Order: sequence, then C-alpha cells, then structure tokens
Amino acid sequence: MRLEWIKVTGGICEYGDAGRRIEVPTLLWTRTPLTYAHLPNEQAGLGRRYPVAEISHAEATQIASLLGGRLPRSAEWEWMAAGPGRRRWPWGTASWQPALANLRDSMHDTVTPVDTHPAGATPEGMLDVAGNVWEWTASTAMSDGVVIRGGSYASSPLYAQCTFLNAAPAELRSRGIGMRVVREP
Repeated sequence: MRLEWIKVTGGICEYGDAGRRIEVPTLLWTRTPLTYAHLPNEQAGLGRRYPVAEISHAEATQIASLLGGRLPRSAEWEWMAAGPGRRRWPWGTASWQPALANLRDSMHDTVTPVDTHPAGATPEGMLDVAGNVWEWTASTAMSDGVVIRGGSYASSPLYAQCTFLNAAPAELRSRGIGMRVVREP
C-alpha cells in the first residue's frame, strides 16, 4: 500500500467551539491514518490495511519524520476535518451512522482497515478522519498530555465531531490511538 498524499488548501480555521481564528497553511496529508503497510520496516502478519496503533507520541513523531513529514497541529487537524464551512462531521452535516465511521455502536468492537468506511470521507477524499483510531497531534495539553483528535472504535459519536478535543498522556500506547502525517507541499 503506497502512501497517498492529499493537498488541503490552507485558510483561517475558526478553531474549537469558541471559533478562535487561527491561520492554517496549505499542507499535504496522508489520505488515511498510517497503516502497517506504510512503515519502512513493515512486518508480515500485522494487517497491511490496519492503522498503526499502540505507539507513544514520541514514536509517532519519529515515524512521521522518517516519512518526510510531521504530526499535524490540532488546529490544522480541525481545518482538514471541518473545512472552511466548519462541517460538524468530516463527511458533512448528516448524523453519524455505522456506514460512515467505526465508532462504538458500529458493531466492529475493534479497529478496521482504513478504507472500510468510504462513505465517511471528507470532500477532499480523506478517509477515517472520524473513528477507528484517535490521531496524535503535535499540540500539547495540560501536564504531559497531547491533544488527540477524531475518536476511535470505542468512542461515542460525539467524540468524532470535528471540533471535539481530547488529550492523552504522551507515553500512552493504546490500541485506539494512531497517527496521520502532514508535510509542506
């Protein structure tokens, strides 16, 4: 599985529920969360189309660098997910249903291949922005926390909305946290 990059044009993100205006640059994004097939030293049997998970924030940062990019900042992630029109969900305004994202009540009970929910893609074609695995960002939270975005297979639909913020300890390795990479065009 080759790494696909999608260009998301920058602009002014009305960040978070308060709509704080933050300038976001034009970036290239990995179309999906990283999978085991994207890793330089892929190991057989790990599920080529499944998201890389159970990695700490430091490991995610290192992997992103090895692939020629970095982790997105939280405002960049929100801009990619919500777009200039501030979509409520990555796919638009329609309420969540199991065909759109792998969330708690979608009957999967675990991670799925990153291309399982094409109906939930953003207008630019980004997959798995909501659900499946939370995504590490480059933004810090209180204490030693790091902002994670997007929700996971164990999350309620509320957590997959584009403006929802969560945080996790930087050293946490969870089956429900993965990553996406960005780079300058």
